[in-house]
Amino acid sequence: MLSLSLNEWLGLLESRHPRTIDLGLERSREVWESMGSPRPAGQIFTVAGTNGKGSTVAYLAGMLRALGYSCGSYTTPHLFRYNERVQVNGIDASDRQLVDAFERVEAARCDVSLSYFEYGTLAAISLMNEAGLDFAIMEVGLGGRLDAVNILDANCAVITTVGLDHQEYLGDDRESIGREKAGIIRRNIPLVCGETDPPASVLAEASRLQARVLRLGHEFNAVYDQQSIRFTKGETVFLLPRPQMIGQHQVNNLAMALAALLELVPDASNSVHQLVRGLASVSLAGRLQQVSDHPRVYVDVGHNALAAEAILAALSELAGQDADLNCHCVIGMLADKDAAAVAQIFEPVVRSWYCAGLGGERGQTGAELATRIMAGAVNAKVISFADVDMALDAALDSVGAECPSSAWVLVFGSFLTASQAISRWQSDQLEVPPHKELDTARIPP
Repeated sequence: MLSLSLNEWLGLLESRHPRTIDLGLERSREVWESMGSPRPAGQIFTVAGTNGKGSTVAYLAGMLRALGYSCGSYTTPHLFRYNERVQVNGIDASDRQLVDAFERVEAARCDVSLSYFEYGTLAAISLMNEAGLDFAIMEVGLGGRLDAVNILDANCAVITTVGLDHQEYLGDDRESIGREKAGIIRRNIPLVCGETDPPASVLAEASRLQARVLRLGHEFNAVYDQQSIRFTKGETVFLLPRPQMIGQHQVNNLAMALAALLELVPDASNSVHQLVRGLASVSLAGRLQQVSDHPRVYVDVGHNALAAEAILAALSELAGQDADLNCHCVIGMLADKDAAAVAQIFEPVVRSWYCAGLGGERGQTGAELATRIMAGAVNAKVISFADVDMALDAALDSVGAECPSSAWVLVFGSFLTASQAISRWQSDQLEVPPHKELDTARIPP
């Protein structure tokens, strides 16, 4: 095959395999073994769950780097560039590194057909293996048991939260979905759970494999006030500054990452200053990211009911419990997501919905999304638009007619929606009235 650019590779991989989502380990394992069964690092954290995976990975990576370890991470999907999916020591993989990794996968593939995600996962493993890392943090793409990441045996498993999402692949209830996510557990390795009461299916699999379980609120915990977080795990007690990312769910993600870290690096309990420095370095775009002060505009990649609950709690905390939130929501969601459930959760605070169309195989029009939103939004105004840009313009126009200090704009629903909204500010293409000054310090590079 002639040498291809990264974009050419990605275009090729998008069209090669007959199914976008095609769960199963047989294809990936066969090619991985043909590659020599490389491991991405000496020790591996595998992170599964419905929400919070990306933040948990980022916290883990930040602390490991601050402790002086080399580490890589693999996350999906990306927000702006494919390169974000693979990081080595906190730096996005270069085009050349990714192309070289794709070529190694291709050389071992023979006639095995790999999905876009499977190909990318094998390339990430190969790229990190070439770097000779101490640790790798691998985020599961979907489920766990049949996800390509699960060809690897982890040294520590993390299951963040379990909620209703991807039901067509994972099952219609928490127990079924938990059973799929529990597939990442290995015999006699620690399992960190981000819930006080994980599904029984998760605990049963951990018991069968004699995996020690650490649950948020039991074996470890984190409580916080306006200034600090008190983290406890057994006799270990840390007083830490609050993370840059907003909300109780981010405190929980931080706690899971720290609990997992202490399982594989117990001596880290003697390096509080390094841990604090590592945590302070972590901030991810699109995690309730404030891109404007006047009006207040927040962008989040959340795309399901569990995320909506977390965002509602965080916004209520920001506004103050006694405040009357007046929120306008720009929403773009994939067709396989439960938009009605999201609308029902946001019903107490969202006054107007601006429904944006999303393209692609799993997308839907703004009008189709509006119909689904209306099933859960009883008292709010619901309007449809062709795309995110048009929906965002309309929301800002509506807020401009009110008092900007009393109205909020939330952009929510998918990575694609968040990416398009943040890119508008970054590229200075968004026309904002003079009194709405952007807080450019909050916009990531």
